[in-house]
Amino acid sequence: ESVVRLTGKGQKQRLVPIGKCAVCALRDYLANARPILVSRAQKSQATAKSQVKSRLKSPLNSSSKSANTHVIFLNKRGKSLSRQSAWEAISRAGKMAKIGKELHPHTLRHSFATHLISGGADVRTVQELLGHASVTTTQIYTHISPDALMEAYVMSHPRAR
Repeated sequence: ESVVRLTGKGQKQRLVPIGKCAVCALRDYLANARPILVSRAQKSQATAKSQVKSRLKSPLNSSSKSANTHVIFLNKRGKSLSRQSAWEAISRAGKMAKIGKELHPHTLRHSFATHLISGGADVRTVQELLGHASVTTTQIYTHISPDALMEAYVMSHPRAR
């Protein structure tokens, strides 16, 4: 297992653990797919520069989306993957997997939080992992299953035994 540094809302950074399968997939993407996408962006940028009229004195801004080396995931043109593109890719993957209901990034985030809480993680830990400023926001994910309610009752109430 490893951790990745994420940049969330308001440019706030946090460390989030990822499992072995995710690490393998990320390494494969970084070694094989991403270089191809970066190459596409460079070719596109070179073409754009050659089309710029000679009367322009300054070159194209090198800090354009395609030049972002700190961005991990790129679109098919080698530029920063937009929020909408990520949403569509996850939705498409859900349909291909025949999950049976709509799958969106927030669905995965919600499942992540719910599984952590169901597995015994405390709300403060989940708050940090999700990057919530307020624990109140995290408490949305604290659904208690009927089994968990019964288990808590049996374990904690003197008349339940």
